[in-house]
Amino acid sequence: MDYLPIFADLKRRPCLVVGGGEVAWRKTRLLLKAGADVRVIAPALNPDFQQAVQQGQVTHLADTFEPSHLDGIFLAIAATDRKAVNALVYQSANQRQVMVNVVDDTQRCSFIVPSIVDRSPIIVAISSSGKAPVLARLLREKLEALLPAHLGQMATIAGRFRKRLSETVTTLTGRRMFWEQAFGGRFAELVAAGQAQAAEQELEALSQQVSPQGQVALIGAGPGDPGLLTLRALQLMQQADVVLYDYLVSDEVMELVRRDAELVCVGKKAGFHSVPQEETNQLIVKYAEQGKRVVRLKGGDPFVFGRGGEELEVLFDAGIPFQVVPGITAAAGATAYAGIPLTHRDYAQTAMFITGHLKPGSDQLDWSTLARGKQTLVIYMGLMKSSHIQQQLLTHGRAAETPIAIIERGTQATQKVLKGQLSELATLAEQAASPSLIVVGEVVTLSEKLHWFGKQEQPQQPAVVKLA
Repeated sequence: MDYLPIFADLKRRPCLVVGGGEVAWRKTRLLLKAGADVRVIAPALNPDFQQAVQQGQVTHLADTFEPSHLDGIFLAIAATDRKAVNALVYQSANQRQVMVNVVDDTQRCSFIVPSIVDRSPIIVAISSSGKAPVLARLLREKLEALLPAHLGQMATIAGRFRKRLSETVTTLTGRRMFWEQAFGGRFAELVAAGQAQAAEQELEALSQQVSPQGQVALIGAGPGDPGLLTLRALQLMQQADVVLYDYLVSDEVMELVRRDAELVCVGKKAGFHSVPQEETNQLIVKYAEQGKRVVRLKGGDPFVFGRGGEELEVLFDAGIPFQVVPGITAAAGATAYAGIPLTHRDYAQTAMFITGHLKPGSDQLDWSTLARGKQTLVIYMGLMKSSHIQQQLLTHGRAAETPIAIIERGTQATQKVLKGQLSELATLAEQAASPSLIVVGEVVTLSEKLHWFGKQEQPQQPAVVKLA
């Protein structure tokens, strides 16, 4: 983040504009709209400036800029066509720790003025950090078309109702639920139709119906690429009061969670469990019983080796309402990003998913079935047991030269794909790190043609020795 986006209260604050042309006037007009006390320095003023000075909206201080003009100033804007003057304004403002913007000179800006979508009191600001102002303007045009004109009135009515709501709905979570229901329901429709009085009556009626009951959403976060999240998952992540998440949920996905939600990491990583499953279950119930909206965020899909069913059973027994949002499981996402189709008419008519996270002495898998040819075997959490898996598949008849792939951090920018033969599985696994997925089957060979994302790690070729 190159700049911290902030909204400054400029009402009655002294702001200095150096320059009297069209560009300077555009900046001055924004300052006046924000209620600033604008002072201008320029040898000549364009007609808009002259009229503003005559009407007492702007004060013309002097023709020539002096550093002392910055004394007591809150922020300054330099918009002249003279580089030496702009540089002096910038240097003098920095010495006085005054925020300064030199128009069209990002290197001499301690703040920048973004593109603005004005639905006051709703304000949307878009910035490219000075790198692509035309792109920021295009984004603004799109948002202008998307955001309805009545948003400002809706916010104004809501602002008047806030104090009354706090007397009726005493919890922060309850008030948040109320507003989300109001802004997405009949209240918004009435405001859009110009029926302000009926809209306020709708708020009053709705405030008597707020339920303090908590609820839980079990969400699959997918294998890592945030673009693979479902729309429903994103909506619930933005509404959550508490998010209990696993290590397998990527940082990019976590960035999409509501900023002020409470984040609770409950571990779940091969060889490392920070919170036992029983305690995780208790945490979900505890937060829901506090009336909060809880999101249980799991990597991949919660019903594919995610123990999501166990967690929902606990919620059912506790009488807590819940919903499930499926996610793209690693077997589907990681293989697709590696260019490996799970099935193919020429190579595999079936695909089987198993977990390699086996407890010592409790391997009850039917290896004779898993070792059959003409099928794709996808193994979750299999790195630590790769030697055992390799041995069992070979013992039960899978050919040693069967193609295999290990996909590390599938669908993420750091994705790595290691390929070889079944006889090399244990050796390749030593080069991979969790989270990784093991794929066994002839479909792996298709990745030579079909891979499209990231870099493919090619198997090492044996050295060729030429004999004289």
